[in-house]
Amino acid sequence: MSSLAPALRPPPSAPRARRWRGLPRWCAALALVAAAAYGGHEIALQTGLSRLREAAEHRLDMLESGLDADLARFDYLPALLEMSPVVPALLEAPASPVLRDAANRYLNGVNATVGAEMLYVLDRSGTSVAASDWDQPGTTVGQDLSFRPYVSDAVKYGRGRFYGVGITSRRPGYYLSYALRRGEGVRGVAAVKINIEQAENAWRKLPGHVLLIDERGVVILSTRDELKYRPITPLDAAQRSEVQRSRPYGEAPLTPLSWKPLQVLATDTQLVSLDGVAQLASTRTLQRAAWRLVALDDMAPVRAAARYAAITASLAMAVLLLVAVTLWQRRRAVRQKLASQAALQAAHDNLESTVVARTAQLRAAQSDLVHAGKMAALGQMSAGMVHELNQPLTALRTLSESACLLLEHDRREEVRGNLQRISGLVDRLARLTSRLKTFAHKSELPPQAVPLVRSIADTQALLAAELKEHDVQVEVDVRPADLGVMADEAAVGSLLSNLMRNAIDAMQGSPRRLLRVEAAAQGERAIVTVTDTGPGIRPDILPRLFEPFVSSKPAGAGLGLGLVISAQLVRGAGGTLRASNREEGGACFTVDLPSAPSEEQTERE
Repeated sequence: MSSLAPALRPPPSAPRARRWRGLPRWCAALALVAAAAYGGHEIALQTGLSRLREAAEHRLDMLESGLDADLARFDYLPALLEMSPVVPALLEAPASPVLRDAANRYLNGVNATVGAEMLYVLDRSGTSVAASDWDQPGTTVGQDLSFRPYVSDAVKYGRGRFYGVGITSRRPGYYLSYALRRGEGVRGVAAVKINIEQAENAWRKLPGHVLLIDERGVVILSTRDELKYRPITPLDAAQRSEVQRSRPYGEAPLTPLSWKPLQVLATDTQLVSLDGVAQLASTRTLQRAAWRLVALDDMAPVRAAARYAAITASLAMAVLLLVAVTLWQRRRAVRQKLASQAALQAAHDNLESTVVARTAQLRAAQSDLVHAGKMAALGQMSAGMVHELNQPLTALRTLSESACLLLEHDRREEVRGNLQRISGLVDRLARLTSRLKTFAHKSELPPQAVPLVRSIADTQALLAAELKEHDVQVEVDVRPADLGVMADEAAVGSLLSNLMRNAIDAMQGSPRRLLRVEAAAQGERAIVTVTDTGPGIRPDILPRLFEPFVSSKPAGAGLGLGLVISAQLVRGAGGTLRASNREEGGACFTVDLPSAPSEEQTERE
């Protein structure tokens, strides 16, 4: 039996074979854990990068619109000086101390109104002859600035733009210039300096860091002071020569930044190393200047989150493998659970992306509304000036021509009446110009009693030529006859003129042309209605009738601002203006204003 024992023992290589048989499984498990760690790391990294890029895009949208608005706000200012008689007179006689003092004070007043840092005028040689800060230390008056590019560009091309540190003030700013011409020649240059460092202070409140890089690649604004006036790459010889000539950066040494591109993620996004720290750099080119806005976000938190995600994913995979070994029979349930989790995560990511997109749309819509509001206000002011002054001027011409004809026929009483009306119109023009100077402010004058009969008669006299030309019959019914309203007399005249003129225009194609103005007292209110026999107001326009630039007139016949201005005048007097269509045809405008106390009430008081 002993001789058979060696034959029954397993060969020495059998235990070793069993040990090596489990090695592929362990290798597969380790590979799965490593793959999970790699996948978690990449997903977390890409997700973090995506969120950083989206946040940077939103931030750049806001910064770009704000900076472009700051640069565009003063575009008109240098050209405005050409319209003043003081500045051209000074350029004709730059040695006159009287003209120089008048120009200095005029520039100071304009600059105080618009809020620029400095406004000044240079002669053709580039020497500053007048400035808004003539009485301050470091003024440009008397300085030769011909070496500045914005001066030479204005002389050559009519306009110039430049960023640089002030030669006398040592403060940086953005310069806009405009050539002041006389015929074909250039008499001088008007320039305005804009302080854009205020935008830099606002940027510091935002997450991350922001750089503003000019056309030479030099950082001119930064939320990190140590990065200012340093190029991201060394300047070449031509650029250094230009910098030495125009001195845009003052005495800055222009030491290059430790800026090293690492990876390009998109056209305007890349990973860079700044001073040895990895940063996500998102770039946006401005529309009004050859500058670039760069938003920098530190990659350390994203990479830390990716590492944590890798550890979490590897641990999760290890647990899953252990569960798979012990609960092999339940693998189908585990797979379904993982699928559900993946679908839920995808839905969550999709919802988050949708929310971000909607937020961006809302912000864009808000920016458009603000811009539209600004444009509407500007249009109202300019159109209102023309609309208000044109009517009295037309009436002055008609009355003066009529006075000449009456004088030829020796009808002196009627001439005297015309002259009295002309005097009243001149007074009204004075009141209108006084109101236009303070167009954006509420009137400080208290409301006064305005008789409606007189205001309607004055307006009818102003429009007499148009009423006769279009064969319009006017009926006026004011009850009681002494009914008045508490308002500004010029505003009441402008309101009635706008409403009656619109009625005349509306009835041009009507066979029967009747304009009826009625006024009646209702308690402490006065109700004035202006009706016509025209086609009425279109249903699609009626709800938006008092919005800017809404008009039923053909293109070129009106701006759609008359009723907007009328509604503003009524609201300023504490009243309301409504529009409707009459059942028998035609439009009806109803004005509700505070009534003035009657003569009997005044005597009792």
